[in-house]
Amino acid sequence: MKLEQLVGERFKEKPSDCVIESHALMMRGGYMKDVAKGIYSQFTPLKRICHKIENIIREEMDAIDGQEVLFPVALPASLWDESGRYQSVGNELLRFSDRNGTKMILGMTHEEAAVQLVRDYAKSYNNYPFMIYQIQTKFRDEARPRAGLIRVREFTMKDAYSFHTSQEDLEQYYQICYDSYNRIFARAGIPEVVTVASDSGMMGGSLSHEYMLLTPIGEDSIAICEECDYRANMEAAENRVENQKDAENEPLTKVYTPNIHTIEEICDFLRSPLVKSCKAVVYQKNRTDDYVVIFIRGDLDVNETKLTNYLGEQVHPAVITAECGLNAGYIGPVNLHVEGNYTVIYDKSLEGTNNLSCGANEEEYHYTGLCMERDVPEASYVDVAKIIEGGICPKCGKKTIHISRGIEVGNIFQLGTKYTKSMNMQYLDTEGNSQYPIMGCYGIGVGRLAASVCEAHHDDFGPIWPISIAPWQVHLCCLRADDTEAKECADNLYQELQKKHIEVIYDDRNVRPGVMFSDADLLGVPIRLVVSPRNMKESVVELSTRDKSVQDKVALSNTVEAVQNLIQKLLDDIDENVKKAE
Repeated sequence: MKLEQLVGERFKEKPSDCVIESHALMMRGGYMKDVAKGIYSQFTPLKRICHKIENIIREEMDAIDGQEVLFPVALPASLWDESGRYQSVGNELLRFSDRNGTKMILGMTHEEAAVQLVRDYAKSYNNYPFMIYQIQTKFRDEARPRAGLIRVREFTMKDAYSFHTSQEDLEQYYQICYDSYNRIFARAGIPEVVTVASDSGMMGGSLSHEYMLLTPIGEDSIAICEECDYRANMEAAENRVENQKDAENEPLTKVYTPNIHTIEEICDFLRSPLVKSCKAVVYQKNRTDDYVVIFIRGDLDVNETKLTNYLGEQVHPAVITAECGLNAGYIGPVNLHVEGNYTVIYDKSLEGTNNLSCGANEEEYHYTGLCMERDVPEASYVDVAKIIEGGICPKCGKKTIHISRGIEVGNIFQLGTKYTKSMNMQYLDTEGNSQYPIMGCYGIGVGRLAASVCEAHHDDFGPIWPISIAPWQVHLCCLRADDTEAKECADNLYQELQKKHIEVIYDDRNVRPGVMFSDADLLGVPIRLVVSPRNMKESVVELSTRDKSVQDKVALSNTVEAVQNLIQKLLDDIDENVKKAE
């Protein structure tokens, strides 16, 4: 293709609303155009990249016996009523009614559609196991779309669903998909992706993993042990603490603490560390507005995902009113009384501790000398705290936890029978008894993966696309297109490359070299050829790679062969990374 015919503009200035480099570079490079918040149209370069990513995914899914299907984007709400998610999922699910008044949704995920598709087919154990997958548009009404394709509302995603007659069979296939995903990301050019244990969230299920590209701009926080292979999303990471108890119990003493409301203020006032304090964090249940009071060590924070998983429902920060019985800033576990129904939770960080400060449930008063066993004997303890930097690793037990940031580029779930039971999908086993099949779910966001590769591989001038997903393999630049000899040479080279089925973008515009090279950098094509009058005098062509690892001059007569060899080397490098990932 000729660059002068390529639809889309490239420009130098960084858009003011782009908070990360991949977003800025893809906007500057003519990859996409925003239509609305979190909704983009794709120009040809990005479409070609995403097409190649989709083909990699298809090849890997087909290699593990996946069967490609296609579900509708618009679905009847009745399907989601069957699973119970029509009511339980929040505003991220876009609900609407059609012209006949039928309630509809735009699919943000397709578990219900997958079950509906196969439940009439898979009524005998003889039909199992099997996996179906699709690559389809989805819509998630994100409250705060940001970072270009990293967090959008409309997106293309590969989602796969496997069906099994035993947990053992699911686990075996889960491992197959686990390995397949590692190959996909290595083939796409980001073998540095790591897997982390994660929370299943609204998907449900007993086990899940996320594939994370570690980067400072990532939206997810990941707990990583520097001594062993433990990795987990902050939402799922167990928080282990050493609860040290003083040898002597101090008496529970009420202390006058005027105009003090925060845990930091009370610890400063009492000249005691945060770890010797018990703080209260209050939420309300979304469904009923009943209060949930969490008591936790003063230096820790509540992990809301753990909290909602424990409660089995969503919560929001509480609005504490005068009628509820809570004294904001002075809430403590001794003599606590809340009007109406309420839940009290004690984090494990308080178990067995003593000589703590806490609220006295009375305006302007706190207690010192709190002993949990003595003063709150009814307490039972659960883990609802966020793991912390330098915390104890749940696997090896060392204080070696480091908190990193990452972009989630894929996820896999063991769903169990959550959807098959709720939607009454059954099969007859070998004994003739009805059983519910067990499901697995496996997702990859195509556009997000493209943006993540750009985030991982770019410089100040533009993306550095891996050969496996680059929009073109070769960027041919003809400097001084007004020079007859150079233009004829470049035109012939363009034709020869195409005859060899090499993907080439050809720039023969009559523009300054700086403009031409700037555009080439923004397009990020891995191999660059430069034809110029100066090179013609030496009968050579400049051959280089976008990452500057190769910078050479090759004889004009050997150019096509040199390009073929370089393409093969770059592909071999990708294959080597795939082998390491296996």
